[in-house]
Amino acid sequence: MKISEASRASGVSARSLRHYEDEGLIVPGRFSNGFRDYCQSTIDRVLVIRSLLESGLPVRLIREVLPNLTDGTDASTDVVCAEFLREVQSYRDRLAARIAVLSDQQAALDVYLREARRTDL
Repeated sequence: MKISEASRASGVSARSLRHYEDEGLIVPGRFSNGFRDYCQSTIDRVLVIRSLLESGLPVRLIREVLPNLTDGTDASTDVVCAEFLREVQSYRDRLAARIAVLSDQQAALDVYLREARRTDL
């Protein structure tokens, strides 16, 4: 299917599909005229990519693990899954640390605003 059809089928913009290709996340076929040709397995892969991106995972991590998540073989799935889970846990821990810093900053701003409003009255 052409990129416009793939966009409708996956719910992802044509621009995003081209971006995924540029990042090496998908490799659509090509028609003889050079237009991209998306098969159902590529659409399925796009849905996995979208889900992982919406979870907040960086493209770098998705690129590393995606072939093993979508190739349909079980050969090294346990090793990949274990490594992937470690990477996801590490990413989550870094995210939690950033949230804690932001929460502290928000609390400090709340204190400042309370004090500033109290002295204005």
